[in-house]
Amino acid sequence: MKHFFNRRENIVTEALDGLLLTSSKGRLARLDSFPDIKVILRADWDKSKVAIISGGGAGHEPSHAGLVGKGMLTAAVSGEIFASPSVDAVLTAIRAVTGPKGALLIVKNYTGDRLNFGLAAEKARAEGFDVEMVIVADDIAIPGINQPRGVAGTLFVHKIAGYHAERDEDLKTVAAHAVAAAGDIISLGMSLSTCSVPGQAHEDRLGADEGELGLGIHGEPGVERITLQPVADIVSTMVARLLPALREGASHCLLINNLGAVPPLEMTVIAKTVLSSPLGRRVRLIIGPAPMMTALNMNGFSLSLIRLDALREAALTAAVEPHAWTPAVERHEIEVIAAPRTSGGLNGANGTAGENDRNRRLITALCEHLISQESELNWLDGRVGDGDTGSTVASGARSVLARLDTLPLDRPAATLASLGDILGTSMGGSSGVLLSIFFTAAAKAMADKADISAALLAGLDRMTFYGGAAVGDRTMVDALSPALQALASGDVVAAAKAAAAGAESTKTMMKARAGRASYVGERDLAGVADPGAVAVAGAFGVVASLA
Repeated sequence: MKHFFNRRENIVTEALDGLLLTSSKGRLARLDSFPDIKVILRADWDKSKVAIISGGGAGHEPSHAGLVGKGMLTAAVSGEIFASPSVDAVLTAIRAVTGPKGALLIVKNYTGDRLNFGLAAEKARAEGFDVEMVIVADDIAIPGINQPRGVAGTLFVHKIAGYHAERDEDLKTVAAHAVAAAGDIISLGMSLSTCSVPGQAHEDRLGADEGELGLGIHGEPGVERITLQPVADIVSTMVARLLPALREGASHCLLINNLGAVPPLEMTVIAKTVLSSPLGRRVRLIIGPAPMMTALNMNGFSLSLIRLDALREAALTAAVEPHAWTPAVERHEIEVIAAPRTSGGLNGANGTAGENDRNRRLITALCEHLISQESELNWLDGRVGDGDTGSTVASGARSVLARLDTLPLDRPAATLASLGDILGTSMGGSSGVLLSIFFTAAAKAMADKADISAALLAGLDRMTFYGGAAVGDRTMVDALSPALQALASGDVVAAAKAAAAGAESTKTMMKARAGRASYVGERDLAGVADPGAVAVAGAFGVVASLA
């Protein structure tokens, strides 16, 4: 795996400095014990309230340092990647931020964290500090285990403890709320890959069609491997484990946590799937989807739930300073607003259907031909672009065929306008927009003067104006322009030959000046025709065969 870093031994300290440099001035600071002891703390802290301290190994960013700020953590203690901070580091943090009101340590249930934070707490008490500690053990992956892991649900405790501390409540009260919250949290994670540590050799233990269910946040193996399957099935499996652990009749806050490498697009699909499941009916508040307690670049996510009451809801929805905390939102239904409807379009486009056998046969033949060329055009585009021209063109053709019975085939201008509307909404990509412009402008010209050749040339003029391509730029224009020029003389066969010659000429054009091919080098373009031009040539061939 590839990573962005300088030296492995400096990655954590450089990352923490990067956080400090990109935070608002006067908000965060670090102790001068850096880099041996890595403590990030509030720069404005005056020790007048209960201090909230947490931390652990690096690699979980934005936790824990990213959650330092008013309303949440007072200080975060960082170890190296996936390594607990030392006793001295935790004790230094306690000394730095603890005042007369005392400090609460929030610790994830891993042996190293428990021991180091625990011994630091004992030493701090011996020095006269008032210190309490809460251990979070929210992972339900292994039923009946004596020491469940502390994972993303720890964030709920950070938020709730920070809320009560900010209200200037005493240590015993803040700790009681934190302990109660920790006892009402459950979490479960799954991933499609293991994480990789910068500077270390990486070997993914999972096969190409495998995922892991019930894994922690340090790259340790999951409880079980599952086959790769649609997200609905994955979520269903997780929901079946989570639901029995929830208290019947209670409402909950759900944290949808990105473990590091799931794209936002996929995370929102996961969110929709979870909220549409039986679990979603038990949710009142939602946090995320967001990367909040990550495992470096793990391609996975976790779900955490906490039982709500009025006080917890107030705590979880209260505004805080750290940007890494994603504000909670209330569960709600999707709001739908009616889209504007057209008034009938140009000359009846999108209005009353009309019949013309010749136009029906022509449009049907053109669409069927373009659909038949899907694989070939994709192959050509794979050589010079992103490999989807055939699929894009076929999608537009299928949409036209599906709407054929609604088209005003007896009114040419309205038919052109309808084609522009259909392709503009169904074809996608720049090709869809360009052809929509072409047919829409042609429809306007046809309505003004019933001359199909002149109308199509007018459409070409508008398409090249907005698209910016001209003959010689290695696009569909290289076939379309000469074909329409020939068509102006009334010779359909000559137009088809001109289109074919134009498409063939793109094979020797070693520099594309428009479209995706403009990013491709000469070596890859040599001898390969532009797929858009090939599609145009094929279409004119069909027209000629029916003439």
